[in-house]
Amino acid sequence: MNDTEECVEVVLPGKVEPEGLQIRRVAVPVAGPGQVVVRVEATGVSFAEQQMRRGRYYDQPPFPFVPGYDLVGTVRSTGEGVEPGLAGTRVAALVKVGGWAGHVRVDAADVVPVPDGIGAAEAETLVVNGITAWQMLHRKARVRAGRTVVVHGANGGVGSVLVQLARAAGARVIGTASARHHDALRDQGVVPVDYRAGDVAARIRALAPGGVDAVFDHVGGRGIVDSWRLLAPGGTLVSYGSAATRDAEGSKQWPVLKLLLRVWLWNALPNRRHACFFNVWAGRALAADRFRARLRADLTEVFAAFERGEITARIAARMPLTRAADALRLAESGTVAGKVVLIP
Repeated sequence: MNDTEECVEVVLPGKVEPEGLQIRRVAVPVAGPGQVVVRVEATGVSFAEQQMRRGRYYDQPPFPFVPGYDLVGTVRSTGEGVEPGLAGTRVAALVKVGGWAGHVRVDAADVVPVPDGIGAAEAETLVVNGITAWQMLHRKARVRAGRTVVVHGANGGVGSVLVQLARAAGARVIGTASARHHDALRDQGVVPVDYRAGDVAARIRALAPGGVDAVFDHVGGRGIVDSWRLLAPGGTLVSYGSAATRDAEGSKQWPVLKLLLRVWLWNALPNRRHACFFNVWAGRALAADRFRARLRADLTEVFAAFERGEITARIAARMPLTRAADALRLAESGTVAGKVVLIP
């Protein structure tokens, strides 16, 4: 490989508006022992990057850094100790940061093969969103056929995958979303509820008087209490974000700590309901091999569900990586359904 070869990366220099993102050219990285260099074919804009630019993501690195939570691309080179045959393979990786670049260095153990029949952009929409949805549905709530679940933000990145996976599992799904998304939700067999039209919890109770078996809540804030009260005996609340505090000031850790405290208190009560806070990175620091095996198995299941037609890849827009500012602005506008994909 030519050491002088360059690629583009996007840098988040601090708390800036989208237009404050910086584009720079850097040398293509070299794979070290146990690593691969991936030529990125698609990355994307998730809620995490939107929070990071505000300095509100609870465990983001210090500024400046390259954002980009996940990526799909082709292995360009392999380092010492890595099977050379991996070169040329299309893979997906969950990286948390660093994905908004033309080439990314990744531990070989962290890449997951992408089936040949799935395009890079389509696969990209299913990485962080698909893993999050699959693990919450099947590993945390353990939803089965005949159960009733509530998905808040049913038209969002994670929510849209969640409702499709839940329907494929045979569950009845009640999904909250603004009215303009209701027809699309009904087409998927989802019972829609307008989150802007008054007492959402009361309208959900009217649809499920005996309570629901699971609630998936990315909003947090005061509404998390309503989500807990919607549960039937034996039900599970899965909290996985604090979107309600998106524009709040002060500590970025405090909203998550409050959620964790609520979860602990609810689980300490003598009741037959359960709550958990889902973090896709949980367990990596203590059991990296187990974490990687689970991630590989679950993402493979997500790709298989896509190939069976049980879930779709919802691409809101495809934009060049050099237009990351426009892509971030579009994703934050609330006017699109699906994921904004960046193409280096």
